[in-house]
Amino acid sequence: MHKSGFVNIIGHPNVGKSTLMNILVGERLSIITSKAQTTRHRILGIVNDEEHQIVFSDTPGIVDPAYKMHEGMMGFVKSALTDADVILLMVEVREKQFKNQDILKRLQKTEVPIILLLNKIDEVDQSFLEEKVNHWKELLPKAKIYPISALHNFNVDQVVLEIKALLPECPPFYDKEQLTDKPEKFFVSEIIREKILLNYKKEIPYSCEVEIEEFKEEPTIIRIRAVIMVIRDSQKGILIGHQGKELKKVGTMARKDIEKFFDKKVFLELYVKVNKDWRNNEAQLKRFGYLNN
Repeated sequence: MHKSGFVNIIGHPNVGKSTLMNILVGERLSIITSKAQTTRHRILGIVNDEEHQIVFSDTPGIVDPAYKMHEGMMGFVKSALTDADVILLMVEVREKQFKNQDILKRLQKTEVPIILLLNKIDEVDQSFLEEKVNHWKELLPKAKIYPISALHNFNVDQVVLEIKALLPECPPFYDKEQLTDKPEKFFVSEIIREKILLNYKKEIPYSCEVEIEEFKEEPTIIRIRAVIMVIRDSQKGILIGHQGKELKKVGTMARKDIEKFFDKKVFLELYVKVNKDWRNNEAQLKRFGYLNN
């Protein structure tokens, strides 16, 4: 008997979804920073053993759309609610309420099994935790609640056992050797974007998109040319920095992580271009994978 299914992780920004995803998959597929909206796409991570295939899906944090790009991101969240075999709803233990009432109503009505993960429990005491468990039991009576700490990998094993119990009987959806649905170029652009999130403040990281123009694998080296798009000339200057120092720093940090990811030497060239309206341009958003073609 083989069991397979889609297990979709949803929640507000910064609740720990990407940290959990990487622990569950055992690989660093999702980028992690302390900034909101770090995850912009829906990323699949596939976990196999002899009797199971779990297709985990990390989704963007739930936001109120300000741009067409955000609408695309929320489209990923809504599709994750409809095509799941199991929903992993992740909330921070200190969250007072679920801000998006539309998604909460959908969760209250769904027939899909929900596992509610109360994350960051290492930051609170037992009585506070019990109070929160009761609060969420009232809001989502059908959900199974697990207090966890994704950062410290606490209680995650129990969650995996629960997921396996809930999966339907089904042959594998993907090859048993496959780890993700995304191409190699996607992870290169995500690693570069992570370094931008870590090194720049204010609106710069949210104005950037990274496009891989060349990815050439040779026997001993991978040659990559990437363009970072910003929406204003002033941002281009900040991103490059005095005598190119800031861009060089991002490039060095990204190259080291890309070399670890591929276990191979990498030559990385970074360029910066102004692309004023990419966040609202449907054709470009399709090209960058935010909207379906």
